[in-house]
Amino acid sequence: MTHSSPVIDPRRFRDALGRFATGITVITCQDPQDDLPNGFTANSFSSLSLDPPLVLFSLRRDAGCLGAFERAEAFAVNVLAEDHEGLSNRFAGKEAGRWDGLDYEAGQTGAPLLPGMLAQFECRTEAIHEGGDHRIFVGRVLRLTQPREGEPLIYFQGDYRYLARD
Repeated sequence: MTHSSPVIDPRRFRDALGRFATGITVITCQDPQDDLPNGFTANSFSSLSLDPPLVLFSLRRDAGCLGAFERAEAFAVNVLAEDHEGLSNRFAGKEAGRWDGLDYEAGQTGAPLLPGMLAQFECRTEAIHEGGDHRIFVGRVLRLTQPREGEPLIYFQGDYRYLARD
C-alpha cells in the first residue's frame, strides 16, 4: 500500500512555523575562494549534540552565500542581543556591502566574529546534508565565548520580539 503525502499549503506551513519563537543569529564564514567574509541572518540554528559538541543550521539552496559556506571548512554562529535588530536586518538582505564599515575579528577558525554578541560558536564543518530546498550544515564546536550578558533578539510571527521585563 502506498502512502501519499498530504498537500500542505506552503504559505500556511510558513505561517505555522512562524508561531515557533526563535533566537536570531548571524552565521559567518571566510570564503576561501576570494578570501572575503560572508554571512547571513538565520533563525535556523540549533544544538544537535553535547558529546561531541555539534550544532546545525540550514541555508536556502538559492542563497547567494551558499557557495561560500560549502567551500569554507569552518563557520561562526553569532547570537544576537535585543539591541542588534539593525545588524539582523543588515545580514538579512541581499545588498552588497553589508561588511562595509563593520568591525569584526577573525576567530580561531578564520570565520568572522562580530562584536557585542551574547554568545559565539566557532565551528568546523563536519557534514552538509540535503534538506529539500535547503542544505543542512553540521558543525563541531571548537571554541565558544559569551562576550556579554543581555537579553536575546527573538523572531516570532514574522517580526522581532523582546522578552518582557519583570
